[in-house]
Amino acid sequence: MGTMARYTNEMPERAVRMVVETRSEHPHETAALRHVAGLLGMNTETLRLWVHRAEVDAGSRPGTTTDDAEEIKRLKRENAELRRANEILKSASVFFRQGTRPPHDEVIRYIDEHKDQFGVEAICRVLGPAVRGFITSRGYRAAKARPPSARAHKDELLVPQIARLHGENYGVYGVRKMHALMRRQGWDIGRDQTARLMKIADVRGVKRSKKVFTTKPDPAAVKPADLVQRRFQAPAPRRLWVADITYVATWSGFAFVAFVTDVYSRRIVGWNVAATLRADILPLQALDMAAWDARREGAADLTGLVHHADHGSNYLSIVYTDRIGELGAKPSTGTVGDSFDNALAEAVNGLYKTEPIRSRGPWRTIKQVELATLEYVWWWNHQRLHGELDLRTPLEVEAAYYAAHESAQPALAGQGNR
Repeated sequence: MGTMARYTNEMPERAVRMVVETRSEHPHETAALRHVAGLLGMNTETLRLWVHRAEVDAGSRPGTTTDDAEEIKRLKRENAELRRANEILKSASVFFRQGTRPPHDEVIRYIDEHKDQFGVEAICRVLGPAVRGFITSRGYRAAKARPPSARAHKDELLVPQIARLHGENYGVYGVRKMHALMRRQGWDIGRDQTARLMKIADVRGVKRSKKVFTTKPDPAAVKPADLVQRRFQAPAPRRLWVADITYVATWSGFAFVAFVTDVYSRRIVGWNVAATLRADILPLQALDMAAWDARREGAADLTGLVHHADHGSNYLSIVYTDRIGELGAKPSTGTVGDSFDNALAEAVNGLYKTEPIRSRGPWRTIKQVELATLEYVWWWNHQRLHGELDLRTPLEVEAAYYAAHESAQPALAGQGNR
């Protein structure tokens, strides 16, 4: 095809006719081809291709005719265009989910991101009829020629902040908490604006993992009564602690994790990571940490505290229940396998599995999990905004309690939606 571009449209037909007319004058076809090619000042092989093509078109030689070749080429071109159109439609699926006219700046941003892959004309040609209010290619170029709006300038400033803060908080916050966090950071921003900027920054909240049970009941153990009865409320810190165990799979085996959480403030007051479920190693050390934390905060003893767990053998063991008694606390147990009987502790486990563990795995060693848990507990207590605490941190809730408890009876904390 590249060779034919050097000749007129009539040249191939004329040359083929001359070969046919002079073939009888030569001992074989090649001689006829050389003779005519020499007269016309062209390449012999090019002339041979023309002759063969003419024979195929006439039906005297097997092969694909010129018309068929053109049709195949046309179909391939159409298929390529259809594939590109499908890819454009898939990449623009967010516009179809909205069901309304997309914001102008989102359309411009989409074209900016995909024009090198698909081309502006193709994008506008495909999405124009499919998406209500989608701009034309001329409209896009006109928009790009205009100076950026005040909103665009603000978006350019806020989007990196959204992405940074979302990443610094384990990448788990949805719109509600990101809005609260941005307001805390001093940004005058609305909730809808936060949602829009999160979409631009391509960040979103996470869904919680399903509960996996790690505690096993001990039928022979004495089971303390359920003093909580699913009422996970407390009038003050150190009145009700809940405890539970979860696990993390690592390349070197399972890491078992025990938490003790204060119901009033949702603060994790004790935790431990170990390679075993043994009561004297895993949950007992978490309880001892919680007791040490209470002493550090000035509590002489824990009289009046209720310690609530499930019927797992870890929590019903003699070494563990004796330690609860030594602290002056009262043991309380729900059942194994009933998520409501120890709902708050299981919620802590679920968030732990969802926020640091699932998002930052795979985990190589138990020590690696231990360090990550240390960092997560600090973030949970100092920085994480808890929905049930009116988007405050556990330490803020406790500080507010101690600042006000002498002058007024505090309202019940530890309620609400996560």
